[in-house]
Amino acid sequence: MKKVTVHQSLKVLLGAAIGGVTGLALSGAAGAQDYTDKLQLGTANPGGGYYTMGSEYANIFEKNIDVDGLSVSAIQTSGSVDNLSKISRGEIELGLSQATTAALIFSGEGKYKNVNTDPIGLLGCLEPYALHAFTLKDSGIDSLQALAGKRVAIGAPGSANQLASEALLAAYGLADGDYQAFPEASDDARQKLRDNNLDVILDVQPVPFPGLQELESARGGVKLLAIDDEELQKLLDNSDFSPFEIPQAGYDFIDAPIQTVSDWSCLFASNDKVSPELGYALVQTLYEAADELTLPAKASIRVETARPDGLELPLHAGAQKYLDEQQ
Repeated sequence: MKKVTVHQSLKVLLGAAIGGVTGLALSGAAGAQDYTDKLQLGTANPGGGYYTMGSEYANIFEKNIDVDGLSVSAIQTSGSVDNLSKISRGEIELGLSQATTAALIFSGEGKYKNVNTDPIGLLGCLEPYALHAFTLKDSGIDSLQALAGKRVAIGAPGSANQLASEALLAAYGLADGDYQAFPEASDDARQKLRDNNLDVILDVQPVPFPGLQELESARGGVKLLAIDDEELQKLLDNSDFSPFEIPQAGYDFIDAPIQTVSDWSCLFASNDKVSPELGYALVQTLYEAADELTLPAKASIRVETARPDGLELPLHAGAQKYLDEQQ
């Protein structure tokens, strides 16, 4: 994609739309505040959707946003909670997070009461991630109702995956201690399952999830478990997740849709370190250059779903301007 040189001040940017994402040239994105053009983008652990998505978008941002000295580096983190906490502390400038996790942090309740959310602003949401519950066909586990006493991978500490897993297990009446919790990252969990050192993995990932496809290809006999009707309603009543069906076409080893829940994956930025001007360019590139992704997600990333329904997530100033212009 060829860059187009567009020299403009912050005042002009915030007062008028920029046409096209074939390239953006921004002069002086760093300003009187501590704005920077050296951006770190927090993803998650390798093997999951965030790590790949963040790495690809880092390259797309550098390619399409023409700022002298701009660099965007995708870095490994523990996931959603870790990313937003790092933005809050000024350790990174960009980070991926699930929308419901962000909403919990912005609520300031419970263990999040001491998180300063003022520096955190939403750039936009990308695609829905589905809660995958899976085991091996020879495990003898045919339902999520059979998880008492089982070895369950619930996601790495600091991840949205762990929050979703705990909410799902609570819907089944299972508290910590009723099952053997393994706080594993996605890659490590799948290896343990292959080696018969786990019984079930709970993993919030895009559909299709390449890691699950690779597991089926390498090990075979993967079984996806549906959330039962009663427990699904409990989960929906006590969370901001949305009902979701993993389509039969999503994986070649399932013969019917799988009932589960989903959450939006979103990109956040530091209000303190990413200028409104650069934020605008990031959001424009996020949506208008999505077709440069190699991931199936590019078909789902639309500006119309940039703001998650039913959740009040404060927008970054650059995102506010860009999204308002699209209405």
